[in-house]
This record gives sequence, C-alpha cells and structure tokens, in this order.
Amino acid sequence: MKIARIRNGENEVHYARPVDPQGTSMEILSGDPFQGVHPTGKTLSDFTLLAPVVPVAILCIGLNYRKHAEEMRAKIPRYPVLFFKNPSALRDPGAPIVIPRKLVSTQVDFEGELAVVIGKTCRNATRENALSHVLGYTTANDVSARDWQKDWGGSQWCRGKSFDTFAPMGPWLVTSDEITDPNTLRITTSVNGEILQDSNTADMIFDVPSLIEFLSGDTTLEAGTIILTGTPEGVGMGRTPQRWLQPGDKVEVEIERIGTLKSPIE
Repeated sequence: MKIARIRNGENEVHYARPVDPQGTSMEILSGDPFQGVHPTGKTLSDFTLLAPVVPVAILCIGLNYRKHAEEMRAKIPRYPVLFFKNPSALRDPGAPIVIPRKLVSTQVDFEGELAVVIGKTCRNATRENALSHVLGYTTANDVSARDWQKDWGGSQWCRGKSFDTFAPMGPWLVTSDEITDPNTLRITTSVNGEILQDSNTADMIFDVPSLIEFLSGDTTLEAGTIILTGTPEGVGMGRTPQRWLQPGDKVEVEIERIGTLKSPIE
C-alpha cells in the first residue's frame, strides 16, 4: 500500500492513500502506519503532501554504492559509514530546498537515496529477520553542503548534511509487503530535466538487511527511525565540471515502484 501524510484545508493532518497513480486524489485512512491503517471511504482532492513519516532519528550511510565510491576515488569501506542528519532537516515533497545564507554555502549538492522506515523497534536484528522490522520505503534526497561537509565541519559530516530543508522525503511511503527486495530498484536523479544519477539499488555495497543488522547492533532502532541508504554515482561533486544546485533549479529523485520526489531550489 502507498501511504501518504497530508494536510487538508482546515490544517488537519491525516494519513491517506492515493486513489489514482498521480496522487491527485486521496482517501483518508484511520489509524496510523505503525499500528495499522483502515480505509474510511472519504476522499480529498484539495490537500498538501507532507513527508510521509516524522522521523525519530535519521541515520545515513555514506559511500554505499560501488560506482559512487569510485567517482569519489574512495576505498570500498569495510563497514558501513554512518553519519546523522538532524530530524529538523525534514522537508515535505514539493517544498523548496533552501541554500544556506547565514552559514553560507556555495556547494549544495543532490544525493538521491532509498529511505528505509523502521516500523518495529529492534535491537541486534539479524540479516535473516532484518526486513521484518521495516514498515516501508520512500524516496529521499540527502542534500549536502559540500564545503561545510569537507572543509568547515570539523572533520564531521553532520554540519554539512543537517541544514534546514536538507532532508526532503516523499511523496509517500510504500509498505514492505509491496517491495519484498529493496535491492532491485532503479533510482534516478534529474536536475532541470537532465538525468544526472541513473543506477540501481543492486549496486549497494551493504544491502538493506546488512545495514539494519549493523545499525541495530547493541543499538536500539526505535519505530520511526529512517535509514538513508547512500547515493549512487553522478553527484554534483563528482562531475567535471562540478555541478552545484542554484536558485531556480528543480530536482527530481525517482525510485522504481515508489514514486518521484520533487524539490525546487531557493
């Protein structure tokens, strides 16, 4: 099932499911995705799409696609490379990504990614049972200020990854029963209609079950935790010449069987 989170004209927030493939109409759902949702028969055509989940934590993996590691001239990591994004960086689909102007960045980059939503709290999951803890999947953009990531972040990535609006997600969540193998999905990112990333989640160095097993080792992953699983090759930093996002650009991240996340740049 596709599950969206929407705001209606009365400023009320609901879970809903798309009635049509484009999501121009939504059926309101009762309940919530973590405890179970049920159709109500009530539909809306006037609404605003919100990020499908409000995360309790955003765990991110760097250098997790082989070809991306190659374009960065980086060694294949022995263990997953973990960093964090501030949950307040969450951005709704269609809402603008804002280039920082207080802590100025001139190197804002795109990173299309598959996002995994943990649905059942887990600790010490095994590779064999890891996917049973997954509620579903959505499309994400791990927006990155590369100058703050590389030069001014004190050797940590979190500063350059956690500016407000730097974690767009959506347009909805697709439950795990519809995607039994998350490592078979085509993923693309385009800027102003030009496809710059075109890969498949099969290129991950550490697949989704391996990531959940690693991240939950001696560590509780609460329901509502979101895992960003890394980005494929083609990012702006890895191109010649380098390609940084500019005001007026439009970024679209599309993942097969999930949907397209659209974000203008301001």
